[in-house]
Order: sequence, then structure tokens, then C-alpha cells
Amino acid sequence: MTFNSLGLSEPLLRAISKKGYSEPSPIQSKVIPVILDKKDVLASAQTGTGKTAGFTLPILQLLSDGQEYRKRPVRSLILTPTRELAAQIYDNVRAYSAYTDLRSAVIFGGVKANPQIASLKKGVDILIATPGRLLDLHNQHALSLHKVEVLVLDEADRMLDMGFQRDINKILQLLPPRRQNLLFSATFSKEIKRLANGFMSHPQYVEATPENTTVEKINQQVYRVDKKRKTDLILDLIAGGKWQQVLVFTRTKHGANRLTEKMNKADISAAAIHGNKSQGARTKALAGFKEGKVRVLVATDIAARGLDIPLLPHVINFELPNVPEDYVHRIGRTGRAGASGVALSLVSLEEMEYLRDIEKLIDTQIPAETVEGFELTEKLSDLPPSTKKKNFKSSQPKQKNKKFRGRNPRQNRN
Repeated sequence: MTFNSLGLSEPLLRAISKKGYSEPSPIQSKVIPVILDKKDVLASAQTGTGKTAGFTLPILQLLSDGQEYRKRPVRSLILTPTRELAAQIYDNVRAYSAYTDLRSAVIFGGVKANPQIASLKKGVDILIATPGRLLDLHNQHALSLHKVEVLVLDEADRMLDMGFQRDINKILQLLPPRRQNLLFSATFSKEIKRLANGFMSHPQYVEATPENTTVEKINQQVYRVDKKRKTDLILDLIAGGKWQQVLVFTRTKHGANRLTEKMNKADISAAAIHGNKSQGARTKALAGFKEGKVRVLVATDIAARGLDIPLLPHVINFELPNVPEDYVHRIGRTGRAGASGVALSLVSLEEMEYLRDIEKLIDTQIPAETVEGFELTEKLSDLPPSTKKKNFKSSQPKQKNKKFRGRNPRQNRN
């Protein structure tokens, strides 16, 4: 199948060709015709599958073929949970609309609103926004949503996780009742289905991958290690392996800052990205990481959601997330667009409950090893009472003892 066979216009095909794409991804081939048919869509697709172009291209076509307005009201609204994702979608919209007469803008918090208001005053066909800043500018009468023809909720599961349900409901009340609705989520959870049932009209279900599964080309590995030795182990892995681009996840902002500081002291260039960082600092850190100036990006889940880092080879879970679905989102940063990747998790004894929940979700037992020199010595009696579970020891997987210094983890699979 080709993009041409999907019924896209010549200006869009030119833009696609300029970006170097020739064939649509599975999600694109499935969702583009449905959107062009002006049907509501509830789509489940893992990160890195090309879903942004999957909704961007048909929206551009529909708006180009639709009614023209002299003052350019907002005709398509794309809602995203994070600033980084909003900025990346905006970049995609601009690239794909290069040969059309459509205008786009992006608005999000953490930066001054005046330049965004100025862009809106010039007229915008497609608006990409985070919920908070959108409502703020609407309350200031800086924009109107009464002409919206197509609504997109991207990363809808994350928006719910971040507490945007009330904001989403408020925004829905500002939109015209007759419109096309597109909802994209990594999973079809009960919460997502409940949200969709509240505003979508007979949506078409589209799945690019089985629900709640991880990308096949990601080599997943667990390293069993004492909590107090995690920092030493991650430094050994990165330095010994001479890894040059590593995305590391921590559970807390403070933990991200602390680990970043220790890496820089060990002459491993690192930067932290989390909610307490200014938008300027987050943008600079991400740019430095993509350009190779920063070797390690240490992030929390909220800040890293939606990051588009082409050909990222390594993701490390310094701490496992307490929400299993977040594990899928984390490791989905690597293995994108058909490339292979490695996802390592440093797991202490007290995180075994989290690991079992993750393995249950993805229906896979992740291979577990112990790195020589970093053997697990923690005992159940050492843990706080709140982490002691019945049958805790009996549920632990058998360990393999491996010596690891500088070898590629995918060579350690037995």
C-alpha cells in the first residue's frame, strides 16, 4: 500500500515525500481512510507507530476540501497532555501542511501567553493545545471554538492520568455539537471507553497493535539489584557500555535531579526533565539530547510522555513505575518506527510487586539477571512493613548470574 492509494491530495503527497516516507504505517493505513470518511474514531496505537501523521494528514485534507473562512477560525482542535507533545505535533502539522494554505498554532503553559495570543489573532485553522492553557486563553476571550469541525484527543489515557478529565469536559462544552471526534490512546481502558461514550458518535475502533502489548522489537531485560546500589550499577552500565544516548526514568522529580547530578559528577553528561523545570530548560535539555550534546536524559513519566526521539537505542527504568501501563509508555520511547531498542529495568526487592503487575499486563515474563558485583543482597526482613507481601519470596523469578561490563544486553539473552 502507498500513501497515494489512501486518497490523499497532491500537496500532502509532496510533503510526505519531502519527509522521506513512501509507505504508510499500519495505523496510518487503517485510520486515514476512516477519518477521510468523516467518521468518529477510537484508536489504540503504541507510541512510535506514526499515529500523529495518521490523524494530521486526513485532517489537513478535510480542511483543505472544506468551506473557506476569511478570518480563519479554529476548525480543528488537537488536545495533548504535555508541552513537549504539543510542540512535536505542531512541528508535524507544519511539515505536512507546507504545500497547503492552512495555518496552525500551538499553545501551552510554562511560557508567556502574549505571543500565543498574537498568533491566534492572525487566524488559525488548526490549533494544538494543552487543556490548561486553552481554557485560560478562552477565558481571556483570545480564541473561539464554535467553528471546530474536528476534535482530536491525543494520548487520552495520559490526560486522564494527569487529572485533565474536568478540563476535557469543560472544553467539550465549548465545541459545536456537530463535529468529528478522534481519540487516540495507548490502551482501551475502562476509563477511556467511558470517556469516549460520553461524547463520541458510533466511533470506529482501530487498533494497530494488540491491546496493552509492548513493541516487539524492544529487547526487555530486568537487572536485580539492591536499591542502594542502583546508582553505581547504572553508571557502570552506561560507562562500560559506552552508550551515547540513554533515556532514564525515575519516579520522582527529586530523584531525577539527584541522579542527574551524580551522572555529571561521573563525567557522564546528563540533564533532567520534569514538571518543576521551566519550559525553556526542558526544551534546551531535549534539544541537547537529540543533538548528542547530552548523553543521558533523566525524566519523570509526565515530562517524558510523547517525546519523539528517533532511533533511541536505550531506555532504563531506574525505578519501576507503580502504574503498569506507564511501563509500556516508557519503553515505547525506544524501538520506534520499526527500529530495534533495548529497555532495561533496575529492580530492587521492594519493587517485585510492580514487576509482577507489569508482567501480567504485557503477558510476558521479562528475563531477569544479576550483574556480577551488584548481586542482590536485600532480604524480605529488610523491607518496610508496607512492602511485605504474602508469598513474596515464592513469586520471585529465578535469577541468572551474569557478568556485564560493556556488552550489549541483547547478547545476554538465553
